[in-house]
Amino acid sequence: MNEENGKNNKPFEYETNNLIRSNFNEKESVQDLENIAPKPSNQLTNGLLGWYSVSSSESIKEGKLNHFTIYNEPLVLYRDREGIVRCVKDVCPHRGASFLGGEVINGQLVCPYHGARFSSQGSCTNLDRITCQHIIDSNYDSYAKSIKLFQYPCVEKEGYIYIYYTGTPLANIEDFQIKSSINSLLPDSYGFPSLEYEYEEVYVDFKADWARIIENHLDILHVFWMHGDTIPDKNVNRETITSFNQKIKRDNRQIESIYSYKTNGQEEFIRIKFVPPGRIFIYKGSPESTRYIQVLDHIPLGNNKARVIVRHYRKFLKNKLFTNLVLFSHLQRRTFYKIFTEDYLVLKTQTFNDQMGYIQKDNVKLLGEDKMVQYYWDWLQNALNKEKPWDIHPTNSLTNTVHEDRGMQYPPENPNMAIKNNRQIIIKLLTRLLFPISFILLLI
Repeated sequence: MNEENGKNNKPFEYETNNLIRSNFNEKESVQDLENIAPKPSNQLTNGLLGWYSVSSSESIKEGKLNHFTIYNEPLVLYRDREGIVRCVKDVCPHRGASFLGGEVINGQLVCPYHGARFSSQGSCTNLDRITCQHIIDSNYDSYAKSIKLFQYPCVEKEGYIYIYYTGTPLANIEDFQIKSSINSLLPDSYGFPSLEYEYEEVYVDFKADWARIIENHLDILHVFWMHGDTIPDKNVNRETITSFNQKIKRDNRQIESIYSYKTNGQEEFIRIKFVPPGRIFIYKGSPESTRYIQVLDHIPLGNNKARVIVRHYRKFLKNKLFTNLVLFSHLQRRTFYKIFTEDYLVLKTQTFNDQMGYIQKDNVKLLGEDKMVQYYWDWLQNALNKEKPWDIHPTNSLTNTVHEDRGMQYPPENPNMAIKNNRQIIIKLLTRLLFPISFILLLI
């Protein structure tokens, strides 16, 4: 990885010993550590505008619309007649209606207001003609040629849907100047071939600041205290709180933090990679030997609204018949939902405190173990100042809340899916118990 970045992009490394204890020596605050570790010559190349993973492939069903927002801008995903996923601005260019309540008919996007149809032309990626059969107008042919949907580049890879987000969709997809490579986000670029793994996946929605959620997921050490009773790992709980060595590396596409035990021959405990703008990789152990990898994609839906796609890859329990029998996926989803519910109150209160101006340098004290968090905030502040993504589609107190009201579909904000999953566990367990009992009764 370092070789491909070039001679001048040698990763900067920062190394310290970190205790996961409340009595950590305050002399090793981030401000003191800045004096120990020189500023690196290389910085993260990608900012806040660029490639985002916004959905899984499985979620984009043929003939269905998938609505979401990003930085407050309403967008819609669907598959055209060739099965290619399109991402368009959720505004009909005929009269400005949304496609909420609309349809996909034979791969054409149909507006619910007047039945205007938008189609892609062969292999062309443009959606450049309305075929509204209900409007009788002698000038219709000229009108249909000049009106177009606005869209973003959209790519489907390894079960993910990525869009190249700039804040300004274009009528002609070929007019986009792609300034960053999607390869910088792909799992295969970071030490594991994803197709060799099985995975479970959930979506989680938060009414909290997007940036705070990323910070929470970079802070892997809080899991000992907050999630020790939930995570099915006997080595991660309040009783096993221990100390680690930490090494932080940075190059032009990632920030990486490696935690290794001070005992056990310096064995690696966990590794975290932040790849901007919103992807995090978490390896249980070193990338070469890990059997378990978590990928989290963070989507800034809007003000105080964010979605996370959580995918847990594994090299064990790959037999689908067995995993279905033991309800492995259902039990995993239950664990995921519980973990994020445990985080939720902290995230909401942090968001409030930040917006009230309570989280300032003089009011919070970062420790040595928070160094990765500090690097993340440095990158974020620079990107916000440079790109200002929240200023592109601003909302105010008078803005209609139609997209906000329907946007929170998943736990922990909307508990319905968690309730449904728990109900399915109970029903399937009862079914598995009733079958042998019925068989025994028949024999009797």
